[in-house]
Amino acid sequence: MLVRFMLLINKFCKMKKLFAVALFIICAKFSFAQTEQSSSYRQAIGVKFPGGFSVTYKKFLTASNNFEGQATAWNKGFRLSGLYEFNFYSFNNVEGLAWFVGPGVHLGFWKDQYQKDYNSKADFGIDGIIGLDYKFSGVPINVSLDWEPSVTLVGTAGFTPSYGGLGVRYTF
Repeated sequence: MLVRFMLLINKFCKMKKLFAVALFIICAKFSFAQTEQSSSYRQAIGVKFPGGFSVTYKKFLTASNNFEGQATAWNKGFRLSGLYEFNFYSFNNVEGLAWFVGPGVHLGFWKDQYQKDYNSKADFGIDGIIGLDYKFSGVPINVSLDWEPSVTLVGTAGFTPSYGGLGVRYTF
């Protein structure tokens, strides 16, 4: 009975991974058909929560591509993430609103008391991100809402759907 239960849980986890990958591919496919516009800001720095407390920095490399770096602290440790995001301005009636999608990587470090639970003090993996970004007109404030699932390859190996959240940044 326990073996069947474990197999069922394993199958469910694999389905979540496949769903996340399929969603990412579909969004990326449709996104390349969108028209390219320019963001109304070049850089932004701020905070993101609730997936822990993150300090986030976003820098546009081109009119529609940016790099986002995150340093996240939570009760179990610390995590650094780097994401390359493709921005799409397909909301013609809402100036300042864009959606984005992109790949990334993370490196995490665990506190000593969690080493037994996770059988590791560090992990490394790949991330994906999808979300909405809004820049207020006339005010140097940007807000974003995103989901950042990750797959840890080394360390605590597995799928983690719980990252992402609400970001508030100062733009310049």
